[in-house]
Amino acid sequence: MTIREVEHEITAKAPAETVYRLIAEVENWPRIFPPTIHVEHVERGERDERIRIWATANGEPKNWASRRTLDPDTLRIDFRQEVSTPPVAAMGGAWIIEPLSADECRIRLLHDYRAVDDDPAGLAWIDEAVDRNSRSELAALRTNVERAHAEAELTFSFEDSVEIAGSAKDVYDFINEADLWAERLPHVASVRLTEDTPGLQTLEMDTRARDGSVHTTKSYRVTFPHHKIAYKQVTLPALMTLHTGYWTFTETDTGVTASSQHTVTLNTANIARVLGEDATVADARAYVRDALSTNSRATLGHAKAHAEARR
Repeated sequence: MTIREVEHEITAKAPAETVYRLIAEVENWPRIFPPTIHVEHVERGERDERIRIWATANGEPKNWASRRTLDPDTLRIDFRQEVSTPPVAAMGGAWIIEPLSADECRIRLLHDYRAVDDDPAGLAWIDEAVDRNSRSELAALRTNVERAHAEAELTFSFEDSVEIAGSAKDVYDFINEADLWAERLPHVASVRLTEDTPGLQTLEMDTRARDGSVHTTKSYRVTFPHHKIAYKQVTLPALMTLHTGYWTFTETDTGVTASSQHTVTLNTANIARVLGEDATVADARAYVRDALSTNSRATLGHAKAHAEARR
């Protein structure tokens, strides 16, 4: 049995503990790994966990499960694929973060793997794929952890909620059936929704702003009937470099609490162009929050009317 072990590394201008935390806390992954749409914990112990990852591969949304062991003392995270896809027979590895100074660290990415039936051609294919993916992943990771560290004050989250005297399923269905939003929501001009894999959606939408302008957005959505829909916007308005969020539907004694949560990173390079030369980061934050909240509250209001009418 041939087990190949390889290592790739890169240095990043961010504290080692910050980089470890960004990789350890999977809710950060949509921020630091561009292909990642959403990550959920399936099982979670003190240091061992099982996670499910939804991400794009060559532009196609996919999902898989992985096991991880976290060691915050040595800044090491071991991972192992649960089910590997041929020609890979088994695949695992580790992230090791080594401090170089107070604000710089080395990120090491280790892999160990073997090919189905020890096939030399299969092993060569895996060698090439791991090498290519590791280099691009580390380069993107360095860019994005440096940015996440530098832009921590530009990233913020907020939530809007509404109480609905209806069923969680009816409210969930309204948000899930985004292909009907152009008929149901005044601020949506047109929609293109595809769901080639059940529970994994691609949503393109033309939305009208208050000033009458129309902008196009594209998001990937992961659905969890009938309690949650998570998404990552990949075509972004000018004032954002990141926009992720989720809709949640929580049953109560009187019906359901429906919420819309957003996490945003501001694009400071476009503030003057969009809001004027005198506009500040605080102005941009208020503008973005108001725009997103207005649409969320409008959508929740229509979902409420829809669900309550079906009681």
